[in-house]
Parts: sequence; C-alpha cells; structure tokens
Amino acid sequence: METKPRAQAAGRTTTGRKEPSGAPVLIAVALASVLLPLAVTAPAVALPDLVVDLNASVSAGQWVQNAYGVTFAACMLAAGALADQFGRRRILAVGAVVFMAMSAVAALSTNIVVLDLARALQGIGAAGVLTSGAAILAASFEGRKRTQAFGVLGASFGAGLALGPILGGALVGLAGWRAVFWLNVVVGVIALSLMSKIRESRDPNATTVDWGGLVTFSGGLFFLALAFVKGGETGWLSGQTLASLGGFVLFMAAFVAVELRAARPMFDLSLFRNPTFVVVVCQPFTITFGFVVLLNFLPPYFNGLGGASDTASGTLLLPLTLPVFVLPLLVGRLVAGRVSSRLLLTMSSLLIAVGSLWLVVLEPGQPWYVVAGPLLVFGLGVGSAFGAMDNAAVGVVPVERAGMASGIFNTMRIAGESVAIASAGGFLASLTRTNLAERAPELGDRAGVLAGAATQGSLDTALADLAPAERAGVFDAVSASLTSSLHVAFLGLTVLALVGAVVTFLVVKDRELDSADGSSSDD
Repeated sequence: METKPRAQAAGRTTTGRKEPSGAPVLIAVALASVLLPLAVTAPAVALPDLVVDLNASVSAGQWVQNAYGVTFAACMLAAGALADQFGRRRILAVGAVVFMAMSAVAALSTNIVVLDLARALQGIGAAGVLTSGAAILAASFEGRKRTQAFGVLGASFGAGLALGPILGGALVGLAGWRAVFWLNVVVGVIALSLMSKIRESRDPNATTVDWGGLVTFSGGLFFLALAFVKGGETGWLSGQTLASLGGFVLFMAAFVAVELRAARPMFDLSLFRNPTFVVVVCQPFTITFGFVVLLNFLPPYFNGLGGASDTASGTLLLPLTLPVFVLPLLVGRLVAGRVSSRLLLTMSSLLIAVGSLWLVVLEPGQPWYVVAGPLLVFGLGVGSAFGAMDNAAVGVVPVERAGMASGIFNTMRIAGESVAIASAGGFLASLTRTNLAERAPELGDRAGVLAGAATQGSLDTALADLAPAERAGVFDAVSASLTSSLHVAFLGLTVLALVGAVVTFLVVKDRELDSADGSSSDD
C-alpha cells in the first residue's frame, strides 16, 4: 500500500497548512460525539412511557432502538469514505445537523411509525459524526498526543453513556419522554457552533462511496434485526423468522461479493489479513455487547418490576456507567506511556466476565447495593477498553487509511450494539414467554404479550384490565420469568467475555500497533 510522508498524512490540510492541535479541535469533536451514546441510553429509560403514550406495539417499541442502531452501523462505511473524500469537518457538520433535525422530529412525533423513521434517519447523521470525528483526531494529532486524544474521545462516549440514564430518567420525570430528544438538539447546537475551529482535511487518495456495499450491508443488518424481533414474537422457527434470516444471509453474501470485486472497496477486506486488526475491530462484540444489553434492559426492569422511579432507574446504573466516563482518559495516558494494549483489552474482558457472572444475584426490588458491586466491576472492564480500543483500531494501519480503519471499527462497534439490542430483546421476550407459559399456563397466548411488555417496562399497563387479586399473581409470575431469563443472559455474556479475553491475549501484538503509529513522540 502506498504511503505519504508522515507530516502530510497526519497533520496537514489539503492546502498544506498545519492542522490546529489542542483544545478547540478536541472539544468540538468530543462534544459532538457525546450525543451519540446519549441517543441510545436516554431513550432506553424513556421507552416505557413512550410506548404507552404512543400506544405502540411491543415490536414497534423495539424499533425505537433498533432503527437507530441499524442505520448508524450500516452508514458508517459510507460516512468514512465521504469524510476522506469531501472533507472530515464538512461531514461532521452535516451529520450533526441531520442528527439534531431528526431528534426534533422524534420529539414532535405523535405516532410510533414517524418516531421510528426519525430514529433511522438520526442514525445516518450519527454515522457522519462518529467516523469524521475520529478521522479528524487521527489527522490532527501524532504519537502520545493522538493516544491521549482518543482517550478523550472514549471519555466523551463514556460521558454520554453515564449521563444518559440519569438525564433521561430526570427529564422523563420532570417533562416527559419528549424532553429526552430535545436534549440532543440543545447539545448539538453547542457542538455545531464549535466546529468552525476545525480546519478541513481529507485523504487525496480516498475512494468514492461504495453504494453497492452500502445497500447490501444495510439490508443484511436490517434483516438480522428483523429476525431477532420476529423470533421473540413468533418463535425462532417460524416462517417470518426464517425468512428474515434468509434475507440476512443473502444480503451479506452479496456484500462480500461486491467488496471482493471492487477495485478500491470502501470496506477493505485486505485489512483483515492482519490478525491483530481482526481482533481489535471485533472487540465491540465482546466488550460493548453486554454493556449495551444492561443499559437497555436494566432500566425497564428496575422501573417495571422493581418499582423504581424513572430517575431512580437511571441512577441505579451509576456504578456501571461512571467508570466508563472516568477511565478512558486514564487508560489513554497508560497506553501513551507504553502500557500494553493487549493486556489492557484482555483484563477488560476478564472484568466484564466477572461482573456478568456476579449479576446472577439480580432480583426485583432488592437493595441497590446488591447489584452495585457487579455493575461496578462490569463498568471497570468497559471503561478500560474504551480508552484503548479506538486508538488501537487506527494505530494498526497506516495513518492515511485512518478514515477507512475508523469506519470499519466503528461499523463493527455500532453493528455489535445494534445486534445486542435486537438479539437480547428477542431472546428475553422469547425465553420469558416460555418461562411464563410454564408458570402460568392459564394465560395462553397472552403470555407473549406480557413477556414483551415486561422487557420494555410497561407491565403495569398490560395488566391494567385484571382484577387486583389476579393482577398480583400474574405480576409475580412474569417477574420471576423475566428474572430467570436475565440470569441466563448473564451467563451467556460471561462466556462471550471469556472467549474474547483468551483470543485477545493470544492474537493481539503490541508491536504492530507501535509500528503502525510510527511515532512515540509528543509532537
């Protein structure tokens, strides 16, 4: 692969001027990036009220999160190419405007279909923000400063994840679920005002948008998410579920064929010849998969079954989210000081495994300190990884391919989150329905409806037509069924994290990250 001189690749605009380094660039990118996890964690807390207010079905409610995740992941590839070709600052600004506009549409929605469509378009804007922002940092900083800058980027994601449940719960309690989406607009305006501080940069050798890859990859993710939703509703062997899985296989096969034939594909499959790169870009499936599951399904559990208020259900996640806010900056400095990225990522997965296994103590209505311990350990694992993953992904390739590497890594990250939400939602609904049918066979077909309502935190509304005495018995049966399903999910997350730890330790090579970065200076 042809490379450019280091100074040109890493630190200059297309006019030859030095990219500004320091606070202005970093603050603008970090503030824009903090919106993206806010758009996941805050709506998770608002979902129970949103579903009831818009009279949405269980499946339509699931697409509030799925629609955002699918388009976010699917458009990451195109956003990376557009940022390298037309300018990273330009795509950052356009992405932020689309993100804010669709947040406003979601806030004004009066039916669930409009809201779901707005969330899908919001994900497209988010893809532009994330990929261009990471590429701007890679082009503006070198050596240790670049590592520290990516630590700040990780901290911005941590801030969004940590503040999302708390702000979401508080806003829902004070002003209703619509305020959650207006929050994105307010923060977005501030971020947009700072983007003038960023000088434009691009890759003169950038590829054009691979529309064939975009369409086939988007279709594959959509059908995969649909399969998980239908599996939870109609069963994993139903015709709708199997047809959706078939669509996923066909689209992904077409995607690989398109990328292999392209002269300069946007998803450069040749990068996957490097085992270290493969493991690094797959980290989100072991690191963030379980994290997203907890963020999306514990607040409705605390609220719907544990009796916690909207604000309290978000606050209960502080032991999980606070380390993700604090640790990335510290870990970024450790990596800059030549602490092994391989060991950091391995230890992160091990901490997540311990936290997942410990979470089987979860029961509805128990004191907060019972789950604080496992949530804290889990959060320590995720926070440690967030400070190392982004820099490792762009550090393992030549810097002029930063946009490509960032796009691939963040595609895998958001795809993992999208799959996590869809698969966990379908799995929990399906297993809870099965458990409930065994505990209360007299419920018949209604078991599926109640299982779906329980996973979204709206069980009280689903039971409103029952007499008080009957309602209490059914509530207890549903509560026990969902709790048992969560315990199974936690065991699965434990195995996934352990596999990730072993593979990372055996495959990742720190020297490849060092040589790709090419500098350890402070310049």
